[in-house]
Amino acid sequence: MGIIIWLIVGGVVGWLASMIMKTDAQQGILLNVVVGIVGAFIGGWLIGPLVGAGSINDGFSVMSLVVSLVGAVILLAIVNLFRRGRVR
Repeated sequence: MGIIIWLIVGGVVGWLASMIMKTDAQQGILLNVVVGIVGAFIGGWLIGPLVGAGSINDGFSVMSLVVSLVGAVILLAIVNLFRRGRVR
């Protein structure tokens, strides 16, 4: 059941992050899921302890979604920085 939650939340978080960073037209659903899952990992590892929120693995809450979204946005910003030389 945990992997299904990862895929669903990863897809939603990756899609929202791509909309925020305006890269939605460049990536499909598979890349949205990957960005969401990796972003949730980054957010849970870096941002979660700073704000006192857990990751999606600790429990499903609004704050864990926000932490995952911020992590996915950071991931897309880093990818854009290396791909284009600037962050949009």
